[in-house]
Amino acid sequence: MYLDLIKIFLPTTVAFFMGLLLTPVATHFFYKYRMWKKYSRNTNINTSDFPKIHNEEAELRTPRAGGIIIWMGVLFTTLIFYLVSIMFPTLYTEKMNFLSRNQTFIPLFTLLVGSLIGLWDDLIQIYGTGKFARDDKSWRKWKAFLIALISFLIGLWFFYKLGMTSLHIPFGGEIYLDILIIPFFMIVALATFSGGVIDGIDGLSGGVLAAIFTAYSAIAYANNQIDIAAFSGVITGAILAFLWFNIPPARFYMGETGVMGLTITLATLAFLTDSVLILPVVALPLVITSGSVILQLVSKKLRGGKRIFRLAPIHHHFEAIGWSPYKVTMRFWILSVVFAIIGIILAIISR
Repeated sequence: MYLDLIKIFLPTTVAFFMGLLLTPVATHFFYKYRMWKKYSRNTNINTSDFPKIHNEEAELRTPRAGGIIIWMGVLFTTLIFYLVSIMFPTLYTEKMNFLSRNQTFIPLFTLLVGSLIGLWDDLIQIYGTGKFARDDKSWRKWKAFLIALISFLIGLWFFYKLGMTSLHIPFGGEIYLDILIIPFFMIVALATFSGGVIDGIDGLSGGVLAAIFTAYSAIAYANNQIDIAAFSGVITGAILAFLWFNIPPARFYMGETGVMGLTITLATLAFLTDSVLILPVVALPLVITSGSVILQLVSKKLRGGKRIFRLAPIHHHFEAIGWSPYKVTMRFWILSVVFAIIGIILAIISR
């Protein structure tokens, strides 16, 4: 048992320090090549409340591809432990290797593919011109299509390679979906990605996502899926390294290269740990954030432009009514930890 715990905590620690080591190099390139947006979100939001809380100068002078540090930290850490097990094969080095075909190959693939597509999106908004560079509605539809395509391919792997055909219902057995597991995963992946709009205040997304991935590390450990537990821990360590430099005032933002890869990977881990129906609890801040946007759009559509919130996503609503960004961030972090713990408990006792 102690070796299993070391297998989780050692790579997590390595990923954290790897992220710290990568940051000076990454920051140099971020600022050298002026990797920040050309266009402010003020141009896309038709309300007088947003400019009051939004620091446009900071947005247009702060690099937005900081998520590179996260997925590169995860990749390098995974490769280090894998290569050490190959070059110095012993009982302990092989035990520490957490890259396995049946547990972590797909999450790592998902993280890298999603992050690279997100990086492409970031580069369009940094160096591009025209409506795509302004992240207009048509470009968002293309991003949703890409997420759906990636999740379709992962769903195929779940069904045909891993034989995944059912989902665990907490306290209620299983529900058999057969091939419908594929479109269901696509829906979950899109829903999880929609929660990525939480990346709107310095330090907010990093703290929330760190708590969520920590929870899935614990859930995987309880399932005796030690490789997944280690991989989730590595992601947590890399996020914490990013967060070290993302707390106010942020040195860089996570960007789509972080949000896209992490949210799709989160959906993948939820399926692999057979706890997808626990995901809305563990990731409740993402659910609330995404839900606030949906409710706002529906209200404006059905109620003649009337809004439920001063601003959406909901963290901007709290800013608009007078909360400081620090207060919003800290309270979201607290909620994330609380519901991560609740999710862990539900996942364990509902088996």
